[in-house]
Amino acid sequence: MAQYEHLPIYREAMRLAVHLENTVRGFARYHKYTLGSELRNGAHRIVALIIKANSTPEREPVLLELRDIIEQVKVTARICQEVKGFKTFIGFTTTVEGLVLLARQNEGWLKNTRGRHA
Repeated sequence: MAQYEHLPIYREAMRLAVHLENTVRGFARYHKYTLGSELRNGAHRIVALIIKANSTPEREPVLLELRDIIEQVKVTARICQEVKGFKTFIGFTTTVEGLVLLARQNEGWLKNTRGRHA
């Protein structure tokens, strides 16, 4: 299996996953087990897809799936903010900023991958 710990996208995904674990812990019970669970599972899926993309020679389909998961987590975070799931606004902004950074890094990786095959 290829090394992945050195990848900036992996480090950011881990930072986001840890942030969401800590943030969701403070959610009200109603949101913790619904929206919070979706946020946590999405963050875990993002980390897993980054590892998978780094380990496979055919990265494009995995990176496209990663793009979709990042967007799903973004939408869930926005819904969570609308229903007052986040205790603080900074928790929401940190989450969204992390997701935007991951989306940018993923698009760069995807562009680089497509450029190699052209």
